[in-house]
This record gives sequence, structure tokens and C-alpha cells, in this order.
Amino acid sequence: MLTIRKLSVFFILFLSANVIFAQQPDSTQNAKMARKWVKSHVWAPGLKIEPDKSINSAEFKRQYESNKAIWDKVFVFLNDSKLSTLAPGRYPIDGDNAYATIAPGPPKKLEDVKWESHRKYIDLHYVIKGKVQLGVCPLPLAQVTEPYDEAKDAAHYNAVGKYYTATPQKFFLFFPNDVHRPDIKVKGFDTLKKLVIKIRYQQ
Repeated sequence: MLTIRKLSVFFILFLSANVIFAQQPDSTQNAKMARKWVKSHVWAPGLKIEPDKSINSAEFKRQYESNKAIWDKVFVFLNDSKLSTLAPGRYPIDGDNAYATIAPGPPKKLEDVKWESHRKYIDLHYVIKGKVQLGVCPLPLAQVTEPYDEAKDAAHYNAVGKYYTATPQKFFLFFPNDVHRPDIKVKGFDTLKKLVIKIRYQQ
């Protein structure tokens, strides 16, 4: 039979457990907070280019807050009004932590584009001129066709993903868990000038 003292201890433990549980937001709440954070644009005030809806908001927030100084430099570069005038080539942003590559088209046929992912770097893709489609698939749903090559920081896959249209109005972010298929031709758009920014991934 429970004594008053034992009942009191049990009641205190019960209340403590409920307080701790209430203080721990679940994954749904975290995702909601991350989406709100992305929409707020606190990570890049004044940037007119929008993040695409396909971006993993929670991972974007985590990566930005883990390496704010580097991400701030990335968005300063992305917000440069002279991007359209830059010649193809590689442009430094923060040493090996972040750098940009600008390449001209043409866009590619679907069958000529491989699914890929990276481990060391996050990819930021932005179409400066033109329009293409980009495929995205969660890493666990993709089948490896070419194992990860550390020197190239890339692996290739067979995958079935969802496709999004890339235009100069928005940018895409691909994290290590995002298998992606870039630069697919859209009918009526034969030229392409695209920016890819490599941003070092934080574990």
C-alpha cells in the first residue's frame, strides 16, 4: 500500500516529467519554426531572390546558424547586381569554405543528366539567365550507381524524384541528403547561365 510520502514523490516526478516534455518541441514544431525563419529573411535582409519551396528549411537554418559568417558572405555574393555580367569561371567567397562557379549553357537533355549528391559541400544553384528543371530525391530513396568519390565530392544514382522549375527569381539548396539532377532543358529555353555556390557542410 502506498504511503503519503511515496505518493508525494510519485506526484513530483510526474509533474517534472511533464514539464520537461513540454519544454521539448517536437519535430513538427521545429519544422514550423524553421519555415517561419526562412520566410522572415533574417538570414539575408534585402535579398530579392527567394529560396525555392523544395529547400529543407530545418537544415538550412541549422547550417546557417552553425556558420553564419560564411553564409552571410554567400548571400552578399548572390545579391550582387553584377552577376549577369560576370564571365564564366570560379570566384572566391571564403577560401575553401565557400566559392562560386559561373557556367554558361546550354541546358541538357533529361537522359544526359545524372543524379548526384555531395558530402563535403552544400550546393546553392541559381539560374542567372534562362530556365531549367531540377530534380530532387531524398538520399535513402536513391540507388547508388557510382560510389562516392572523395576527390570529386560526388556520388551518382538511379532515382525517382520531384522536379522543380529554376528561374532567376529563386535559388535552390542541396544538402548531403538531397540527391539532385540539375540543368534539365525546358522547351523554348535554349541558353543558360548558371551560378553554383559551394558551401562547406557542417556536421
